[in-house]
This record gives sequence, structure tokens and C-alpha cells, in this order.
Amino acid sequence: MADSTKYIFVTGGVTSSLGKGIVSSSLAALLQSRGFSVTIQKLDPYINIDPGTLNPYEHGECFVTDDGAETDLDLGHYERFLDHPTSQANNVTTGRIYQSVIEKERRGDYLGKTVQVIPHITDEIKRRIRLLGDTGKYDVVITEIGGTVGDIEALPYIETVRQLRWELGRNCLSIHLTLVPYLKATGELKTKPTQHSVKMLQESGVQPDILVCRAEHPLSDDMKVKLALFTNVTRDAVFESLDARTIYEVPLLLQKQNMDGVVVQKLGLISDQPADMSAWSSFVERLLHPSQSVRIGLIGKYVELKDAYKSIAEALIHAGVANNTQVQVEWIHSEHLDPSTVSEQLSGLNGVLVAPGFGERGFEGKIEAVRLARTQNIPFLGICFGMQASVIEYARNVLGKKEANSREVNPHTPDPVIDLMEEQKSVTHKGGTMRLGACDCALQPGTLASQVYGGAAVISERHRHRYEFNYNYRARFEEAGFVCSGTSPDKRLVEFIEMTDHPFWVGTQAHPEFKSRPDRPHPLFRELIAASLVNREKRLSGVAARTA
Repeated sequence: MADSTKYIFVTGGVTSSLGKGIVSSSLAALLQSRGFSVTIQKLDPYINIDPGTLNPYEHGECFVTDDGAETDLDLGHYERFLDHPTSQANNVTTGRIYQSVIEKERRGDYLGKTVQVIPHITDEIKRRIRLLGDTGKYDVVITEIGGTVGDIEALPYIETVRQLRWELGRNCLSIHLTLVPYLKATGELKTKPTQHSVKMLQESGVQPDILVCRAEHPLSDDMKVKLALFTNVTRDAVFESLDARTIYEVPLLLQKQNMDGVVVQKLGLISDQPADMSAWSSFVERLLHPSQSVRIGLIGKYVELKDAYKSIAEALIHAGVANNTQVQVEWIHSEHLDPSTVSEQLSGLNGVLVAPGFGERGFEGKIEAVRLARTQNIPFLGICFGMQASVIEYARNVLGKKEANSREVNPHTPDPVIDLMEEQKSVTHKGGTMRLGACDCALQPGTLASQVYGGAAVISERHRHRYEFNYNYRARFEEAGFVCSGTSPDKRLVEFIEMTDHPFWVGTQAHPEFKSRPDRPHPLFRELIAASLVNREKRLSGVAARTA
């Protein structure tokens, strides 16, 4: 472990979904703006090795890193707030911890000792926490512990924090995020849940240094003094985290309370550079005060839980700011689309994005959305399964192959225009076996994809899939005007498709949403919004002409 590395542990209490990931990301952004190198990792208490096999309804989006890790969606926040890539080391699950310990036991590494939670599991957790610090790349490593204090699954992690606090001394601190609920009947904020949450943390041997109180209304100074008194936290280390207009406003709200200054002081960090959040503040200002708006239909099968498409939603926000535009996302369930409903459901949209999502459910609805976007000249972006849906739609309705399909949806289709990748045919285990992580793509010069990426010959995007465009059909598609505008460098895999007789129609097998950043919106999303604005103006002009 690098002696100079400082460690911050973020725990939560009372309830989940308080925003530990956003608070961790916001603090990291503030420290980074002071000139420190910062990274964040997430410790998830579930026994799955990774979230790759979890239902999005249960866990939200599965975020993919450059090195092919399937991770928690909070890593998306980490990357967007820090503009720095994460890796396998940034997300650790209980399943991965136990797997590592059991493998060591099977090898005989423990020399006949009884393997126990303490010290063997906690030692492995400590090793994982220290991995990032040991690289020597970071001044500060922030570790977010999933779940809440008191969860039986979180106990080994809290115990590890207790041990590390003794081992690291002043090189670490603990931040506890908790809820201060508002009782509408009495018109009061109540501190008792926070007091009990901190008490439970203290009973596990961990004294928080900083308290972040999630609340719907501002905390009075008297209330902050009371919380400090009952939790053994200094008054200047009690912060409020109120509902913000956007998650990107949270760093600015915490900066106003001097949270970064308190952290720097408590960790003994030397900082002559105040936090400069002027660029971030400018982004937030533009986000909150756009001059125009567009309606984008997001067609997916998990739209009831918007976290299932978190990175896509954020990429649309980034693209909107770049175009000085408010992006009004219409969340449309693909199961509700069929030939009789699609026109009404997609009425008034300026652009269409067909989202990823494995499996047969809602797939035909996605195809209907693609058909409408293609025939009505609505700007279109298809991502992963959305791209595959656009290939199948084209095969059915342009090439006349009415039974064209993906072998994933119909293994017996006579025209498998989407087929299982050759290297996937021998795969039996489902976890971590897809085509994952960053892959190079060669773009065809003069195509829309090439223009979007600024004329780049080779780009890199992240992937997560098993099925691909069936290369055997490529010639037939291209004869009909379909353009395979991006392929793998060896030309075996089709990565981008487009149509030349459409204002903006692009499909990609990749997941470009994972690489979009507030100050660097992904070009595919940026240009989708730009094209949607043009479409909006054309339609408004058409309406005006008809009513004149």
C-alpha cells in the first residue's frame, strides 16, 4: 500500500437509494478539482460474482468498463463525474471475495487453518480495497459500501472498515450518509433515525468522521448541532444533501458547505489549490436553462425502472447541453407497440432511440418502432439489441425476408440475419462470457458514422453481447442500399450500420452511452439530438405552411 494514499469509506443507513454513489462521485470531483488524483470503488454485498446475470429490474443497468468488467451502475457515475475510466478493481462483490478465498483454500494456501470470516474474508476485502492505492496512481481512494448499516450482508465490510481505521490512522476517514425524514403530519424533520443509524455503526466499532444528511428540507443550525452532539461528529462535519434539480448540481451544493475543505483538513492533505468548479458550474447552468427542447422516444423493455437505462439517459442529457436543448425523454415500453398502436405511441417524437435488452419479450415492438422511424424519416439511433432490431426490420420489410429474425429470439428462423457469434457457440457458462469491454472498430470513410466521429479511421467502443450481424447476408443488404459503415479491424464483425436515404439513421452493436461525459458528450448522441432539432423545425415549418 502506498503510504501517501488516503482512504475514504462511505456507508449508508436507515434506507437504501439515498445517493451514496452521487455523494461519493461529487466529493471525488471536488477533490479532483483541487489537484488530487482520485478514484472510487464500489463494494457490493451480494453473492453474485458480478451484476452481469442480474435482472435489470432488480439491479438497474449493468455498466461495462474498458477492461470488460460487468459492474454496478454507480461506476457510470464515477466515470462521468471524474472523466476517468474505471476497471475490474473498482467493483468488488461478496461473491468475488468468497470465490477468491475458496480458491486459495482449495490450493492449500492457508496451510490447514480453519478458514473464517475473520480474518480470511476481511483480509481479502482489505486486499481488494488496497489494490488501487498500491498502484501509486491515486492520492485518494473513495470506497463506497453498498447496502445499509445493519444488513447482515454488509457486516464483513463494516468490520473491514473498523480494522482499516486502526491500521491507517489519519490516512482514512469515514463518511456516513443517512436519512433525516420529514413528517408531513407534524411538519418536522426527525433526527432519531440518523441517531440510531450512527449508533448501529458505532456498535460495529466505526465512528463516522463526517455525517451527510439526506433530507427534503434544509436542516436548521440547531438540528445540525443536535446531530453532532448525539453522533460524536464535529459540528462543521455535518452536511445536508437536499433534493437537487439535477445530480450534476450536487457537487456545487456540497462545495457551498465546504465539504471538500473539511475532508482535506481531516485527512491532512496539503492543498494550496481551491476547488475550481467553474466549468462544472457552467455545464449545470446550461443544463438548467436551455433555449429549446426536443422529444426523444426511448424504446425499451425495462422502462418502468429508469435506472435500467441510466447511462443512456445521462448521455442524452450531455447531448442536450451540447445542443443548448432540453431533451424530453418519452419512456415507451416496447411491449405496448404493435402495428395498430405504434403511430399513436410515437406521435410527435423528434427522434427515436431503440435501447438494448436481451430476449424475446418486447422485441417485435422494437421492430415496429424501427419501421416507423425508417419510413417517417425520424432520426434514429439503435444500440446493441436496438441495432439488431433494425437489421431484422430491414430484412423483413425491404429485402422481403418476412421470417428474418435473430437466432436468440427464434432459433429456427430460415433467415438468421442476426446469429450467435462463432466464439460463443461453445460457451456454457453465462457469467462474464459475452464479448465484453473495449473493442476497436474501423469506420468506412465518407459514411455518416465516420462524419459523426470526426473522420476517425479507427475508434474504440465498449461491447456487451453474444449475437452479431450475420456476415453471410452482408452483400444482399448492401445491394439494397444498406451500409455497413463500421467493422472490426479484421472485417469479420459488423459494428455500425446506416442508411444513406435517411436524415439520420445509425445502428451500433456497441454501447456508446458508457463513454459519454458532461464535458464530452458522445458524438452519436450529440448528433442524434442535432438531427432531431432539424426534424423538429421541419415539422413545425410544415405545420405552419399547412395552416397558413
